[in-house]
Amino acid sequence: MDKKISLVLENGQSFSGYSFGYEAAAAGEVVFNTAMVGYPESLTDPSYAGQILTVTYPLVGNYGVPENKTDANGLSLFYESEKIHVSGLIISEYSHEYSHWNACKSLGDWLKEHKVPGVYGVDTRALTKLIREKGSMKAKIVFNSPNEIGFIDPALENQVAKVSCKKIIHYSRDVARHVCTDKCTDKYPTDTQKTVVLVDCGVKHNIIRCLLQHDVKIIRVPWDYDFNTLEYDGLFVSNGPGDPEHCEITVKHIQTAMKAGKPIMGICMGNQLLAKAGGATTYKLKYGHRSHNQPVQLANSNRCFITSQNHGYAVNTDTLSDEWEVLFTNMNDGWNEGIRHKTQPWFSAQFHPEAASGPTDTAFMFDMFV
Repeated sequence: MDKKISLVLENGQSFSGYSFGYEAAAAGEVVFNTAMVGYPESLTDPSYAGQILTVTYPLVGNYGVPENKTDANGLSLFYESEKIHVSGLIISEYSHEYSHWNACKSLGDWLKEHKVPGVYGVDTRALTKLIREKGSMKAKIVFNSPNEIGFIDPALENQVAKVSCKKIIHYSRDVARHVCTDKCTDKYPTDTQKTVVLVDCGVKHNIIRCLLQHDVKIIRVPWDYDFNTLEYDGLFVSNGPGDPEHCEITVKHIQTAMKAGKPIMGICMGNQLLAKAGGATTYKLKYGHRSHNQPVQLANSNRCFITSQNHGYAVNTDTLSDEWEVLFTNMNDGWNEGIRHKTQPWFSAQFHPEAASGPTDTAFMFDMFV
């Protein structure tokens, strides 16, 4: 029988369950994701750093975990980064047996390898309803005593600095190409090859894979690196975890880049940092958007796209200057899902056009950028 374990919330409520991961206490912000599949991609998404992830789909673990194979660029073929980033995983029912063509281990064994606790047997429906009513909150996973570990507020720490690369990394087109063929187009021959500076705020590997499909050279730089000293054709600002207020130095570098008038695209955290560089502000959402099924509407049209999302902060569109306009809007709650400059080639998406996992309806945004 698996060991009993508890999830304790900052409001004093607790949820009991059983351990199927690493047996050590952990703390963070508890959030929920409504996607039905994609736990290997979600757990390795750096945007989840500092968070305890609750999966609302009742059965998890039935297709195991794929082998950590990499391509010639060192990019994972099946994961979104080099490791699990969540602080803990909360699910309803855990499948101790798994079956899938590329599975090599169980979800529980994978969590143990990365020293991440997992809890099953939790009433995730009740937990999700609580988060929707009260908002995301601090929580901790404990084994022996509620005082085993203290609460942690990940918003107070610079999560981007924790997950960003520590040195410059170069990428070029290679065998990673086949991974993204159903997600990104392949229209640009080698004689039009451009160089893209990718600001790594916690970039997902599939963003890099999708850019490589367009045959660009990529210079991946740390979040606080002054990329304006480099020669490049376009600037790409990635997704990332936590509060964008910690990235003021990145915002200043983006503002310097704007003076050159080169194309800029942002995703998720990149949307928020581009908005801040344009003079707007951001704010924390009550419980955020984390799912495969968020509908967004393209501005000045009746076109709707189903998108994959993972963010807890949003752009305050009321603070956008007259030089900027809304590009996408969330159809569930009206929150911002992207912006663009009216005269310069600068635009962004709050959602994930590259998905992984999730729908790829908006992969055309990479075409727009290139």
